[in-house]
Amino acid sequence: QVQLVESGGGLVQAGGSLRLSCVVAGSTFSINRFGWYRQAQGKQRELVAGISSGGTPNYADSVKGRFTISRDNAKNTVYLQMNSLKPEDTAVYYCNAYQSFLDRHYWGQGTQVTVSS
Repeated sequence: QVQLVESGGGLVQAGGSLRLSCVVAGSTFSINRFGWYRQAQGKQRELVAGISSGGTPNYADSVKGRFTISRDNAKNTVYLQMNSLKPEDTAVYYCNAYQSFLDRHYWGQGTQVTVSS
């Protein structure tokens, strides 16, 4: 089992920054990929950024150049640095971990990010 706990959300003005953290506990040795997803009200959950076990990141086009995903293995934490925030970034952000050998996804409880114009 894997447990994920997010923090760092909040209210920020457009153009501001936030850093989300996701502390990972449990059987982390088997995780192949971590990701941050978001779900805005009335919309489907979408991938924002992902990072492989080797450290290779990927980003949604809408956040490229503004968001950075990283991981600190010593702290068992995955981060999402969000800069130049826009009102359309407003959503609940979820941390995700994927185990390929079980084809299983784990999710955190989510953290609200609200960007005011």
